[in-house]
Amino acid sequence: MRTLSNRFNSIGIALLLLCAMAGVAPEAAAQFKLPNAATPKLAPAPSAASPVAAAKASKEPRLVDAIIAVVNNEVITRRELIDRSAIIERRLASQGGTPPTRAELQRQILERMIVERAQLQLAGELGIKVDDTMLDRAVARIAEQNKLSLPEFRKQLEREGTPFAQFREEVRREILMQRLREREVDNKIQVSDSEIDNYLAADASARGTRQELNLAHILVRTPENASPQQIADRQQRAEEAYRQLKSGGDFGKVAAIFSDSDEALKGGELGWRSQDRLPQLFLDAIANLKPGGISPIVKSANGFHILKLVDQRTASVQPNLPPVTQTHARHILIKVNELVSATEAKRKLSELKQRLDNHAATFEELAKLYSNDLSASKGGDLGWIYPGDTVPEFERAMNALQPGQTSEPIESPFGYHLIQVLERKTDDVSRERLRLAARQAIRERKLEEATSEWLRVLRDRAYVEYRFDDNAG
Repeated sequence: MRTLSNRFNSIGIALLLLCAMAGVAPEAAAQFKLPNAATPKLAPAPSAASPVAAAKASKEPRLVDAIIAVVNNEVITRRELIDRSAIIERRLASQGGTPPTRAELQRQILERMIVERAQLQLAGELGIKVDDTMLDRAVARIAEQNKLSLPEFRKQLEREGTPFAQFREEVRREILMQRLREREVDNKIQVSDSEIDNYLAADASARGTRQELNLAHILVRTPENASPQQIADRQQRAEEAYRQLKSGGDFGKVAAIFSDSDEALKGGELGWRSQDRLPQLFLDAIANLKPGGISPIVKSANGFHILKLVDQRTASVQPNLPPVTQTHARHILIKVNELVSATEAKRKLSELKQRLDNHAATFEELAKLYSNDLSASKGGDLGWIYPGDTVPEFERAMNALQPGQTSEPIESPFGYHLIQVLERKTDDVSRERLRLAARQAIRERKLEEATSEWLRVLRDRAYVEYRFDDNAG
């Protein structure tokens, strides 16, 4: 049976949060260069020395913990790094492959902890919070997606060496950082009509096929407003990584040692992607490569890149999409927050449902009075909904209703809903729908680049001081 650590990779939320955080070069801020060791020296294993030496050592003060980095006004301790390293080492061991040395692994992990801490600090400054109710629902959904009850899920986590309380806090951090990225990056992505037109024209010219590429990637980042010397230093690092690859070095191991990208601890693997989801810079770099080939070093605004074409394939594209069933629905949403508990929200909707059943009010009237979302002004009308437009909990409940029926209170990540289905139809995918899909594909490509740039700037602007030395362990 696959471990939970592996299965989390398939559900969209990173159990091992460090692999979701952007790596940043230790030299990103010139005044804070890491020493060559690039890693705090951790406590050595106890020695089986003579009883006299052991007695002498027992009388000497021992350092239980130590500060190894300061990020703005907070610290990262030696114990935090050791605990996080143990999680990642277990994950790498379960995946196989050749891991980097412990020193290089801890360098990568420490840099990711610094970026994570900077994000959490910014989220706190902006007042972004995740309460326990929201966290409980998120953990329950993860258990459900792993086809386990919550008690079974907890036991499995602990069998694999992850305390449940620690897992909950990791999920809380991930939700906080996701909400921060939505505010600072996602909501600022713009896609023009001309970009959509070009995308659809290229899709039509593909004549029912689409090229997909499986790439691996090494990124040696340059800091924001880098000096000529910093750029030269980073280029030299990229050239050393390239030299090792050309000498037969394993790409995954070289990526884990040298790369500052999100995927560094996964061997640099980006996985299968269609060409429209890759930057043009990448496509140009691998244009003449055969599977297994490695590109020369290419430079972008973010730094220096090395790409490996792991494999490529031609995927068929269905030119005439089959008809889909659309549902015209409306809802009343009551959100759960600090002022409204889940019990209160459910009770209130039950009362509204009873009023509807008794014909004491219309759905439209109640939605305008009580619903907590933008559809309230339209009587809760959500318009025509395609499969996949809503969260699974909402869609399952909606699909179980006949036109004219109203659901019981239904829980989703947004709160509790009353759903009413007005009508259904089966139709071809409209032109508007195709444009929406094109917009989403373009947006995803832009989002990846924008997130990487945002994390680079956030890291470069943070005050970071390394405090480990030969006495740190």
